[in-house]
Amino acid sequence: MTATIQVEKKKLKNPPFDIHTLGDKVLRQPAKRVAKVDGSIRDMAYDMLKTMYSSDGIGLAAPQVAVNKQLIVVDTDPENAAAPPLILINPKVVRSSKEVCTDKEGCLSIPGVYLDVIRPVAIEVSFKDENGRPQRLKAADLLARCILHEMDHLTGVMFVDRVDNQLALTQELQKNGFSAQDVKAIAD
Repeated sequence: MTATIQVEKKKLKNPPFDIHTLGDKVLRQPAKRVAKVDGSIRDMAYDMLKTMYSSDGIGLAAPQVAVNKQLIVVDTDPENAAAPPLILINPKVVRSSKEVCTDKEGCLSIPGVYLDVIRPVAIEVSFKDENGRPQRLKAADLLARCILHEMDHLTGVMFVDRVDNQLALTQELQKNGFSAQDVKAIAD
């Protein structure tokens, strides 16, 4: 199950999209399901991948580029030209492990901020690929964390909303020019 969209993994001076940052309302709106997977969706995924690689990211959700659609792109091996990216349309977690782990997360929409977040170690996700075909994927560790992080964006949730250490959260946000008032804490 590999993406058919080929994107050169390089930084562009002018990526196709601007990435919106914490405090921008577009990041808090729930994304709409993609009704039809067509050329415009494939073009968007392609441009999102180019934008993600240009920003040294490993994941990007459509709401981060002000597109209100359930579309995410993921590549946890951006240094490896042979490793294809994942394109997930209308992703849904089917199963997640009871086992959880804590690890640092960052976000292209909150540059410079890296904080611990608790997530399931493994998940199974159903989605449509860039050709509109239904797929299922079992993911663990970094890939699972990245998919869950990007899927949160589709519901208007950002990783800082899941941070338990409020002191570290406030300090990191202030240090990087963000406001803790833009965090919407959620209880799991």
